[in-house]
Amino acid sequence: MNVLVVSCNHHHAGVNIREKLAFSGEQQLSSAYARWKREHPDSEIVVLSTCNRVEIYAADESEAEGVSSDDITRFISQFHDVPTDEFVQSVLAHHGPQAVSHLFEVACSIDSMVLGEPQIVNQVKEAYRIAQENDACGPLTNVLFQQALNVSARVRTETRLTEGRVSVASVAVGEFGRSIFSRFDNKTVLVIGAGEMAAETLQYLRSEGVQRVIVTNRSRSRGEKLAEEFSGEFVDFSELDLWLSRADVIVSTTGADETLISRERFRAARKRSQKQPVFILDLAAPRDFDPTIADIDDNVFLYDIDALEETCRRNRELREAEIQRAMQIIAEQTDRFMQEIYHRATGPVIHRLREHWNEISRIELDRLYRRLPDLNDPQRVAIEATIQRIVNKLLHPPLEALKDEARAGTPDSLLHAIRRLFLGRDG
Repeated sequence: MNVLVVSCNHHHAGVNIREKLAFSGEQQLSSAYARWKREHPDSEIVVLSTCNRVEIYAADESEAEGVSSDDITRFISQFHDVPTDEFVQSVLAHHGPQAVSHLFEVACSIDSMVLGEPQIVNQVKEAYRIAQENDACGPLTNVLFQQALNVSARVRTETRLTEGRVSVASVAVGEFGRSIFSRFDNKTVLVIGAGEMAAETLQYLRSEGVQRVIVTNRSRSRGEKLAEEFSGEFVDFSELDLWLSRADVIVSTTGADETLISRERFRAARKRSQKQPVFILDLAAPRDFDPTIADIDDNVFLYDIDALEETCRRNRELREAEIQRAMQIIAEQTDRFMQEIYHRATGPVIHRLREHWNEISRIELDRLYRRLPDLNDPQRVAIEATIQRIVNKLLHPPLEALKDEARAGTPDSLLHAIRRLFLGRDG
């Protein structure tokens, strides 16, 4: 019995390798499943292929070695026509409990670039669905993927892993911005500066529904490029005061050596405005906005980089505790899964062992009765009871060891040894 995963994901492979090895679309996956079944008719397989990872989960219930990571690597190489030398260094292979635990971590998004992202569990669900439709699943992968989805649901319910954003831009928009505005689709956003932080914050604002983006910057070319990227409008830096009075959200990231917007300058802009709530994100270091601007009126909400980073730090600490809790759940569920699987594997061996020894006893008793035909029934009953006790006593140590190993989740080598010692065969 064998469960393994061969993984090529964002942690240890370049983008080009992932793109070469990706399975794009259901049609290509169907071809892959058909080919795999021709080559490995006795094994089960699920392919999880996303923009961040290519993973193949294979399993079989055979008592022999079954499918190996080399088989999977060779299959990927031949299917995509990519030499193994090009990607073998980027491949991780997990076997048994490690493979199970890995899938559970993936489904719970502990293995994701964005911790707690909800998309991955849907991708796992979709990968499982496509594998089922192509008759690629079987008893092991069905239980494995159903358990993975259950573990993911449990982690979402019992931990706060998805709470608390951990990047400055996501905290700025998702936590602080949301506490001021219930919607962003009717807001005008003014961006002062055109750096990386401005682009990242705009990305979050766009995802919240922002339609109108105004960009101003001392360097016109960089400002125009940022405006174009987010379907916004570039305005000359000389128009800054006008837009300070019109914007609902102001994002400032200039990196100027001295304060760009003094209290007086902003007060003047505020007088020309409708005094609507204004949400200012001063992401510059040193600051672009005089901190006392926050006191001009009750509808001015100013957050600087220090406040944002402090919130990020607290969120990261919270996440760390939640990661530990999620990993405990994953470890528990992995142990439970492996015990169920090994119980399934040990049951038939125990049954065959008993049958095998009882058959030997029956043959030897028949031989004895033929040699001693005058034995009466009570004598025969006594002899049979003695033989049964001997068989039970001889079987007790290996069977108890096997049950203990199954509970511990590691009976593979013991199963193999028992089959050779007591059943006289390797398989």
